Amino acid sequence: MADLNTLHFLKGFTNARIAIGRTGTSIPVTESLDFKMAHAHARDAVYSSMDIPGLTAQLAPFNLPVIELHSMAADRAHYLQRPDLGRQLSTQSEDLLAGQITGFDVVICIADGLSALAIHENIAGLLDLLIPKLVHANFSLAPICLIQQGRVAIADGIAEQLQAKLSIVFIGERPGLSAADSLGAYLTYGPKRGLTDDSRNCVSNIRAAGLAHEPAASKIFYLIQEAFQRKLSGVLLKDNEGLLR
Repeated sequence: MADLNTLHFLKGFTNARIAIGRTGTSIPVTESLDFKMAHAHARDAVYSSMDIPGLTAQLAPFNLPVIELHSMAADRAHYLQRPDLGRQLSTQSEDLLAGQITGFDVVICIADGLSALAIHENIAGLLDLLIPKLVHANFSLAPICLIQQGRVAIADGIAEQLQAKLSIVFIGERPGLSAADSLGAYLTYGPKRGLTDDSRNCVSNIRAAGLAHEPAASKIFYLIQEAFQRKLSGVLLKDNEGLLR
C-alpha cells in the first residue's frame, strides 16, 4: 500500500477525496466532518432559491429586458418529484411570453435547476464576457428569461414562443460532494417543444474551481457560431476548436 504522505501532494490538483488517511479501521474525524459538511452544502444548494431581485439588478448593465417566468412545478417538492413539470412553462408564463416581441437570433434563459447557488456565483461574470461577443458579432438577443423551478428543456418552449433561432439555458448543475456551485450551459439550434438532449450541446462545470468564466464564454461563443454556420446542434455539432488540421 502506498504511503499516504507520498500521495498527499495530489490533493493540490483535485477536490476529490483522496489520501484522506485513516484512524485505526476508520477515517479521521476531520475527514468525516468535512464529508458531512460537503453533503450539507449539496443539500442546501438543491433547496436554494433564486434571488430574483438580486439577479435582475446584476443583469441590468446588459441593457436587455428581463422576463420572470415559472415552470409548472409549483414548488421545490413538485420540482424534485416531477421532472416533467420543470420542463414546461406555467400557464401564466405562457401568457406573458405571448405578449412579447418575437424574432431573434439568440435567447438567453437562466434557470435555477438543482443549484441556485451556481447561478448566483457565476451568471453575471459569465454573461459579462459572453454578451459583448454576441453583440459584436451582430446576433440579435431576446429578453433574458429568468425561470424558477426550471429544467433544461423548458428553454425549448420559450425559444419557440419568442421565435428565437437558438436557445442557451444556463442552469445549476446537480451538486456533488466537492462542488455545489457548478453551472451548466445547454445550447440548442432550432429549439422547439419535444426535442431531446441529443439535440443540445453542453458546456459544464463552469465555476471558479472548474471551467473558468473566460474559457467558458469563449467555448460557448464558438459553439454558437458553429451552430449558426451549420444550422444544427447536438450530436451532429462537434467541438473541433483547437484541433490540429
